[in-house]
Amino acid sequence: MPLSPQVVVVGSFVQDLTFFCPQFPSPGQTTVGTFAHGPGGKGSNQTVAAGRTGVSTAFIGAVGDDAFAREAAKFYAAEGITAQFIAKPRHATGTAGILVNASGQNEIVVALGASAQIKPRDLDRRLIAGARVVVCQHEATLAINAHVFRLARKAGATTVLNPAPMRADFDPAILRHTDVLIPNETEFVALANQLGLGGKAALTEKKLSTLSTPALHRLCRAFAVPVVIVTLGKRGCFVSQPDGSITIPACPGIKVVDTTGAGDAFCGGFAAGLVKFDQDIIAAAQFANAVAALSVTKRGTAPAMPTAREIARFRKRQAGVS
Repeated sequence: MPLSPQVVVVGSFVQDLTFFCPQFPSPGQTTVGTFAHGPGGKGSNQTVAAGRTGVSTAFIGAVGDDAFAREAAKFYAAEGITAQFIAKPRHATGTAGILVNASGQNEIVVALGASAQIKPRDLDRRLIAGARVVVCQHEATLAINAHVFRLARKAGATTVLNPAPMRADFDPAILRHTDVLIPNETEFVALANQLGLGGKAALTEKKLSTLSTPALHRLCRAFAVPVVIVTLGKRGCFVSQPDGSITIPACPGIKVVDTTGAGDAFCGGFAAGLVKFDQDIIAAAQFANAVAALSVTKRGTAPAMPTAREIARFRKRQAGVS
């Protein structure tokens, strides 16, 4: 196992069980659709998104002793991406039930299984010690995230936290060890309210959408994290840094097939972009926008992540459009 990956992602591997249907069923309704399954999980998806860009990437996650674990090992071997799969034989490999409607929107239920059982003693610290960027999300234990970020900070790596899915037991102490925070609008609102930053009335996504650029920047600064990037779906992303902010529009002309994993594509693409563009936050975010845009043009999560060649061609075409 190579011990010098530039990006390390610690988090979840989950087997995706995806149902495609014309529209989401109402309570009590049965809808006929089609089915597909494949590798997923936020941590794993972000790893694949970063690794396919050509940046040396490693994944650390837990699996059970079952068919899904064996599929995970085969998938990573085929991808040529380093993976430390921590065996948790008393727990099932994580699974996700995903519904995707005709417009590409999704509804997801995830059972974390083994992914929620990672312990500090399970980690190969050498992988983290040699990394330039370390990424965590909320599909493993919050305690392991804090442990990983402390190790990463000691090693001089940039820490990237994607607080997804947002959890009621979130411990804001981890923000002290976070260099880049990447929530979507829903997660941003939940975090702001949990931290008491929304003002007297609770912040909502509707209120968030009406904030002026200076107001949103001030709110981001209140998180006390060096860089906050709010992903905005079709509207691109908002990047807040100590010296100012910028909205980076989404890539135009995208035919959406399946939005599942788009946030993971952005996070993985951003981590790889930090390496590719020597810590240039804006360049990395622009690169991440392209990775996310390409990911929604295909079905699935990890399998839909674009390759370095696809990204280069797409960005060249986008440059011509602009």
